Amino acid sequence: MEFGKLADGTAIDAVELSNGRICARIIALGAALQSLQVPDRNGKPGDVVLGYATAAEYLAKPQYFGATVGRYANRIRGGRFSLDGKSYQLAANDGPNHLHGGVKGFDKAVWKIDAVNSGSPASVALSHVSPDGDGGFPGTLEVTATYSLNEKNELSLEYRATTDKPTVLNLTNHSYFNLAGGGDILGHRLTLLADAYTPVDATLIPTGERRNVAGTPFDFRQPRAIGERVRDGHDEQIRFGRGYDHNYVLRDEAGTLRRAAKLEDPASGRVMELLTAAPAVQFYSGNFLDGTSIGKGGRIHRQGDALCLEPQVFPDSPNHADFPSARLNPGDTYTNVIVYRFSTAGR
Repeated sequence: MEFGKLADGTAIDAVELSNGRICARIIALGAALQSLQVPDRNGKPGDVVLGYATAAEYLAKPQYFGATVGRYANRIRGGRFSLDGKSYQLAANDGPNHLHGGVKGFDKAVWKIDAVNSGSPASVALSHVSPDGDGGFPGTLEVTATYSLNEKNELSLEYRATTDKPTVLNLTNHSYFNLAGGGDILGHRLTLLADAYTPVDATLIPTGERRNVAGTPFDFRQPRAIGERVRDGHDEQIRFGRGYDHNYVLRDEAGTLRRAAKLEDPASGRVMELLTAAPAVQFYSGNFLDGTSIGKGGRIHRQGDALCLEPQVFPDSPNHADFPSARLNPGDTYTNVIVYRFSTAGR
């Protein structure tokens, strides 16, 4: 179906995937998850992701709602990195740093819808070609994003990419989740299967340290309400992020699909488990939603109205030799697999 048009007249197509209980709408702009209807414990559906009602709004007030972000999700210090002795300068679009692919990243590209398949699972495959030098990155990159919805209430997303020159790459999905379908997420309970996180400086760039979460507001090894410590000003890291905006180092070896997080909304009973093969997950508590974005249904989005769980390599990995590598060579295929598994729980 047609979702809408951009100011220049470009039509933005959309595809809906449904298994009779869950319905996901994916739009070609940014290969983004625009809507995700999930039933609560009483069977009543609710939209659990933030998004805009029109295509033009995604460009007018970018918030990365549901978008595929790249070439490099998260931050790179000073927008600079070196590869094989050559230095590359990227756009500094987040203070002094590079964020989410720069001024015109993958979230602002109109992707091509290559295939739509019904059945179980229902799926849509989208593709995008990023030319050599795009955003300052080397190599022509061919990328696919495939969304699948199965009968087990699992929405899966697989990113794959190849390059013709050595480059760096970090793709993820930037969906903002609110399992209540409205209000804030401060009462949501989060579990993160991570024993350490990477502290940041005042510009949200990792210092290089891996810090144990024990005894800190960053300990989500057992379910904790997000609102319990999100405004704990005693912790410098909470002050730097204005809440949570940090990279969690996942247990177990990357490359194998495993459970990374669990999010629960006690009020609605909705539960979401996150599985990924990535080495880390960025937990962002929606701290920079400032009331200037008006989403679907005319709702104003404010700080703490939703959260992101972004599977990825570490922020600023190209500048840290001991971080998981973001390098992609010709002949190799980059993959990042993300699974959102939905269920309900009683009171």
